[in-house]
Amino acid sequence: MAYVNRTNAESGVNLLALRSHNAALVLDLLRTAGEGGISRLELAERTGLTPQAVSKITARLRADGLVAEAGRRASTGGKPRTVLRLVPEAGHAVGLHLDRDEVTVVLCDLAGAVVAERRVPLDLGAGAEAVVESAAGEVEALLAGAGVSVLGVGVALPGPLDHARGVLHRVTGFPEWDGFPLRDALAGRLGVPVVVDKDTNAAALGIAVVGRESGVGTTGDVSSSPLESFAYLHLGTGLGAGLVIGGGVHRGARTGAGEFGHQVIQLDGPPCGCGNRGCIEALCLAAVDRGAVGEAARVLGVGAANLVGLLDIDLVLLGGRTVAAHEEAFVRGVGAVLEERARLEGVDDGAIPVRVAPGGARGVAEGAAQLLLAPLFGRGED
Repeated sequence: MAYVNRTNAESGVNLLALRSHNAALVLDLLRTAGEGGISRLELAERTGLTPQAVSKITARLRADGLVAEAGRRASTGGKPRTVLRLVPEAGHAVGLHLDRDEVTVVLCDLAGAVVAERRVPLDLGAGAEAVVESAAGEVEALLAGAGVSVLGVGVALPGPLDHARGVLHRVTGFPEWDGFPLRDALAGRLGVPVVVDKDTNAAALGIAVVGRESGVGTTGDVSSSPLESFAYLHLGTGLGAGLVIGGGVHRGARTGAGEFGHQVIQLDGPPCGCGNRGCIEALCLAAVDRGAVGEAARVLGVGAANLVGLLDIDLVLLGGRTVAAHEEAFVRGVGAVLEERARLEGVDDGAIPVRVAPGGARGVAEGAAQLLLAPLFGRGED
């Protein structure tokens, strides 16, 4: 493709072939060290690898253009240590968020930083051929003239879907997508690897990968422990959840976990696009449409309390455009339900905290890019 020159394309191939466990450990430490870098001795100490093994891995990474020297650091004895850093511009991934009414596409470097972005309207009900062509066109427009190495495209959209095969199921409100092989269709159109996942899983993955660096933890500061167990609840044009358990995204045996919005909590409730009645999604969106945001927040809180009770998670994060429009109301309303549950159960350490997820409007698209990037650093695979 015109936007991938020969040198960078070769680097991209090397990146995709890197997938050794030890190389991933080293790369992840280099990524988290940032511009300040990290020495080979520190890499050996923190990975448990021998200094000789670290030297071989870093030599290969330097030859591939992924790692560079970042200066020298004084040591307690002997000559100063050479410090190494990740070269973020050595590779890039595209994150594509297909929402029901718009498409967001971002280009991220190896460190996950967004270097380009586009957002345009989209009709997910326009038919598979039209949507694929529109999405591919936006990717090509973003990359035109960029001259960067592209590892592939991560695609995030409403579920349910089969993450392993990249095949959609009956997307709520759009049954015509049932069985469509989106991964293969886009890969064939763009000529690069494609990974498909639910919007909620992608966002949760992005948060899990960069959560500590962005200061989002169980105590809300940079010094808190990494995000190991949380639920990301996404309320936009629909409602779903991304679940991170033990530090990894929980997709389930059939990659269908997280269909949070279709819990039935009112047997005689309003009809939902999934075919049931009284789903949390239908109740939340109906309340928002009436302007009853407080009611919507309490309904969302009931679902969040169910998740906390079932999974014993550490944190609830809220995202999506509907939450973004009423952040304080949703955090307060969901938090109040969780606090009441904790009080009734006599929980000594208080309610599970509720916060707005980082990433804002492009959080899902950034997470979609991590579908390609995270495995290079030993992240994101279950």
